[in-house]
Amino acid sequence: MLKWYEFRPKLKQLGISPGKALVFMMGVGCSQQLIAQQTIPLTDLSGFKQPAANWRIAGDVNADLQRENTLTTTSGTGILVNLPEKGKHGQDLYTNWQHGDLDLELDYLVSAKSNSGIYLQGRYEIQLLDSWGVLSPRPSDNGGIYERWDNSRPEGQQGYDGHAPRQNASLAPGLWQHMKIAFQAPRFDAAGNKIANAVILKIELNGVTIQENVVLSGPTRGGMENNEVAEGPLRIQGDHGTVAFRNIKMQSYNAPKPELKAVRYAIYKGSFQQPPDFKTIKPIATGEAAQLTSNLTGLPDNEFLVRYTTTLDVKAAGTYDFNLHTSGGGGQLKINDQVLNGSRSRDAKGGITLQPGSYPVEVLYGKNVDWAKPSLTLSVRSAAVREFALSDLNVPADDPTDPILVTATENTVLRSFMDLKGGPRVVHAVSVGSPAKVHYTYDMDHAAPVQAWRGEFLNTTPMWHDRGDGSSRPMGMVRILDNKPAMSLASLASAEAEWPADTTGTAYRPKGYDLDPEGVPSFRFDIYGAAASDSFRVLPGNTGLHRSLQVAGTQDNLYARIAVADSISQLADGTYMIGDKAWYVKMDNSSAKPVIRRQQGKMELIVPVKTAIGYAIIF
Repeated sequence: MLKWYEFRPKLKQLGISPGKALVFMMGVGCSQQLIAQQTIPLTDLSGFKQPAANWRIAGDVNADLQRENTLTTTSGTGILVNLPEKGKHGQDLYTNWQHGDLDLELDYLVSAKSNSGIYLQGRYEIQLLDSWGVLSPRPSDNGGIYERWDNSRPEGQQGYDGHAPRQNASLAPGLWQHMKIAFQAPRFDAAGNKIANAVILKIELNGVTIQENVVLSGPTRGGMENNEVAEGPLRIQGDHGTVAFRNIKMQSYNAPKPELKAVRYAIYKGSFQQPPDFKTIKPIATGEAAQLTSNLTGLPDNEFLVRYTTTLDVKAAGTYDFNLHTSGGGGQLKINDQVLNGSRSRDAKGGITLQPGSYPVEVLYGKNVDWAKPSLTLSVRSAAVREFALSDLNVPADDPTDPILVTATENTVLRSFMDLKGGPRVVHAVSVGSPAKVHYTYDMDHAAPVQAWRGEFLNTTPMWHDRGDGSSRPMGMVRILDNKPAMSLASLASAEAEWPADTTGTAYRPKGYDLDPEGVPSFRFDIYGAAASDSFRVLPGNTGLHRSLQVAGTQDNLYARIAVADSISQLADGTYMIGDKAWYVKMDNSSAKPVIRRQQGKMELIVPVKTAIGYAIIF
């Protein structure tokens, strides 16, 4: 479901005790999932307009880190691949359909030094590039919004209005990357004159927001046309380099938005636990407002009830999902005499199916929590309408919090709790940051690296704001190395024996870490009577991490577990591919030969340890 980008009120949700708050709140009981999504079938090329010979459908695709602009494929379906003939330029690919407002989601894989792009409406390019290891990305890097171009401008200034990604969240060539784009098309009046620019509402790359609310003044360089239109095709660049795509999903928003007409309001003084009989009480103030808002003249700070009455003008039939948020109390929404209620949730939601026409609307907002600031927001969405605000957004935030961010301008070590995506909370986590913007978290309870990431270092707001919960969060593109941490080292009767679930019988004892003159830690621990040292260095070119694990006084049956994933395979050059093309492992030549095995439904990569092993974690 494409629900990742949607309107969010700029308000921290308040937890209000039912005994102290107005409790007639709009609910989720009748709400439906509304956001429909279409997947482009990649069984053949029929979804595209006159595809050239450089485009084909494949079942699998692989890249070689050492071979530029080269992909190899295997037969099958599900993957769209651009393979230009060597020494020649390919041709771009255009969809048969056109789009206006669009949410687009896809996986893509580039080869070494490859260059491609996605042109929204055929005109606005989002760059796809091998930007692996780039420290300070530019508009021409992966996830950048490419520059516009004007030859009449002075030399060196022809390129303008490009937008670099906030940080480099790119992965290595040959790994699947995931991108989400929320695009708002330009707006035109009845005479065809542009009245609003196109906007990139949001781009996420590998789970990291890299662009947000970027206004596009016009088509970028290389667009199919220099004019702007309400609808245009999706275009994929094919004339530069090899690239592959899969899981292409889109959601088009093409229906007219519903509108609220003139709003009347009445303010009542008092603390109300239920909707009152308005015939029996008198308001302290009444009036009209241009929009639904809590910024009303005569509104008390606390202990009040506001009754809004208005009309909803619906232009397209559909099921509409409403989200009402009220600060310091509760609220109720009634449309066409139907109350959308039944919940006391912080964000009150409800859905209703409407035909084109005008419908009476009543909104109630009661507040009796004195420390909260009055604010009300109402948003709506449907399968064909992206979520937007029906109310005034110029309202106070409940509890604005400035984020507390830690940047690693030098080698930085920070201890905290760490919640692994899809896994447990690591309670003795040590996160190590680098000015090369390649970082990792080490689990002291298991003597194991559990995640690595590229980009910015840590958001420590959850740990240090207010009372805090002791946790921090990576700010960059994360690769989970093990979401069910276990000991890095284990004594096994054979290479097929089950890996131990805990430290029982290991005599494991963590002994902290030492810092070298550059501030890089080496973790020390005892296990099975041996003393171990574990250290990590950023690889040249910021392309990953190198781990060096040394053990003194070992026994013959000691193994190190390098990786756990649904799939692990060895590539032709001896490198190991981990997961669904998620990251690589490359063993040092001096290390023993690893073993790929299946244990408890997962694949494991383990290696015998005599005195030391070393390997690269490449991502």
